Amino acid sequence: MLITSLENEKIRDYLKLKEKKYRNRFGMFLVEGEHLVLEAHRAGLIVEILLEQDAIFPVPEETVYVTKAILNRLSDVENPPYVMAICRKREEVEELGNRILMLDGVQDPGNLGTILRSGKAFDIDSVVLSEQTVDLYNPKVIRATQGMLFHLNVVRRNLMSVISELKSMEIPVYVTRVEFGDDVHTLKKKDKERFGLVMGNEGKGVSEEVKLQADRYIYIPMNEKVDSLNVAVATSILLYELKVD
Repeated sequence: MLITSLENEKIRDYLKLKEKKYRNRFGMFLVEGEHLVLEAHRAGLIVEILLEQDAIFPVPEETVYVTKAILNRLSDVENPPYVMAICRKREEVEELGNRILMLDGVQDPGNLGTILRSGKAFDIDSVVLSEQTVDLYNPKVIRATQGMLFHLNVVRRNLMSVISELKSMEIPVYVTRVEFGDDVHTLKKKDKERFGLVMGNEGKGVSEEVKLQADRYIYIPMNEKVDSLNVAVATSILLYELKVD
């Protein structure tokens, strides 16, 4: 099938996926480029592939051929790729595991995507997004994950409820704070096996309400002339240090 009109009903529906409310309504989202499409294929989440006419992309999912003009309209980047895919959202897994990362109001899509990529790299079981955290399926988030969102359990929940759940299972909650905190280098192996690490908003950090629930404060030792690190950088360093050897 070749679609040439932007007024085609299927294309009009797919254009709506550029908005969060329609992604939520339809339970679908769009990914762009060979790498992300292949990762979505490996995760079994592709509903349909959109391929530029006369191009070849050897995967078995249903494929619709479209014009370059249609790809340009659907794309979120300056130079649209020749292949995109409509994907269904990954089902959340209720069981969070033992090594949990919680994000309290992270707003920048690039930061969230980088954090998710690091979460997978350093063996986090689940990532919990607060209700105030940026949409997981924002196109910039998806690109920044480099496809790792397809292979990591990510849920959106009320953080206070999750923290209460962790405490009932005797999983300690870590929050970053220099005052009264422990150098992350000093943590023992047992401290890395079960935890819930909370990272906060780019400007405000972790909310006071959540801070009060911390079982332990930890910090990254660094040059005293540097006040703070970007939240994605700080999270990546902490997750590296918290990786069980």
